[in-house]
Amino acid sequence: MKKLFFIILLLAANLSYAQDWGGVDKNTVTMKEIAPTWPGCEGKNGSGIDACFKQKLAQHIGKNFKYPAAAYKANDQGRVVVEFYINEKGNVDIKSVTGGSQLLQDEAKRNITAIPKMAKPGMMAGKPRAIKYIVPITFKTGK
Repeated sequence: MKKLFFIILLLAANLSYAQDWGGVDKNTVTMKEIAPTWPGCEGKNGSGIDACFKQKLAQHIGKNFKYPAAAYKANDQGRVVVEFYINEKGNVDIKSVTGGSQLLQDEAKRNITAIPKMAKPGMMAGKPRAIKYIVPITFKTGK
C-alpha cells in the first residue's frame, strides 16, 4: 500500500511539471509554438505570454511611430505590411516590407527593427524557434 501511494505521489509530481507541447491525434503529431517573451513579460505562462507579447508589440509600435515629415507634407498615405521573425536568439529579422511608398516602408521597417531583444525566444517542443509575425501599419495624414 505504501509503495502504491509513493508511485501515485511520484506520478502526480511529474505531471504537475509537464509542459504543454501539443498532442497526438491518430497518426498526426502537433506541436504548439510558444511566443517569445517580451522584456517585462517574464513570469507569465501559456496564453499569458502571447497576450503580453501582443500588447507590448502594439505599445512599441504606437510609442515609436513617426510619420516621415516629407511623406506627411506630400499627403503620402498607405498601408505597409512588415513580415518578420523573432529568431532563435530573440532578435528581429525582417523578411519583407510591402505596400505604401518607400518613405513609409522605411519608417515601418525602422519601427519594427527597434523592437528590443526578447527575454526568451519563441519555443517549440522545448527548443528555441524563430516565430513569424506579420504586422500591418497604416499611415494616414487626416488631411
